[in-house]
Amino acid sequence: MSAWKYFVFAVWALALVGPAAVSAQEARPLDSMAQRMQACAVCHGKEGRASSEGYLPRIAGKPAGYLYNQLVNFREGRRQNAAMNHLMQHMSDDYLREIARYFAELDLPYPAPQRAAVSDDVLVRGEGLVRRGDAKRDVPACVACHGEQMTGMLPAVPGLLGLPRDYLIGQLGAWRTGHRKAMAPDCMAAIAKRLTDEDIAAAASWLAAQPVPGGGKPAPAPTTRGPMECGSAIR
Repeated sequence: MSAWKYFVFAVWALALVGPAAVSAQEARPLDSMAQRMQACAVCHGKEGRASSEGYLPRIAGKPAGYLYNQLVNFREGRRQNAAMNHLMQHMSDDYLREIARYFAELDLPYPAPQRAAVSDDVLVRGEGLVRRGDAKRDVPACVACHGEQMTGMLPAVPGLLGLPRDYLIGQLGAWRTGHRKAMAPDCMAAIAKRLTDEDIAAAASWLAAQPVPGGGKPAPAPTTRGPMECGSAIR
């Protein structure tokens, strides 16, 4: 079976085992969400932990609010991926929340960071954008929303460490071009449009080269307002 056919089969299987998809007479009930979510491993790796190679993100341990928002965004077409768009289109809000909670509660080790073949100057530039931003271009520091340790914030801001460099570049590029959207006001789209290709590559290179502290646990919800209004950060 080709990789593509196996992927299609896995996506079909995940949709099939949703609670509304089968009856007790048609199939033996599955015992747990862990069994239902096995199809996700085709793309996201065993138990959703992925690896530091490739384009696909880790989903294990991300805030449940963030994961839920992304599943809804795929269902509503704000994020574009043919398989995910198709898979989500008939799933209810309640079931998407159940999926999000399952992956959010997984506590799994992260792979070792990987430094890209870039110069020290590129990494310095990336660290500066992440930690301090660029006030002249109204680019806030990444840590202002994603946490001082870059492991995310509850209830719905994801961590940026432990993600593949190519994935980070792809998502920032998609926001900049309008191919990825979030709930309004879409703060990430506004920020990405202020970044150059070099900015994006530098920030992604530095982030991918950092170890993940504290097991990647997201920080508690902030007590002060962030630098921008973000529709998806509070849901």
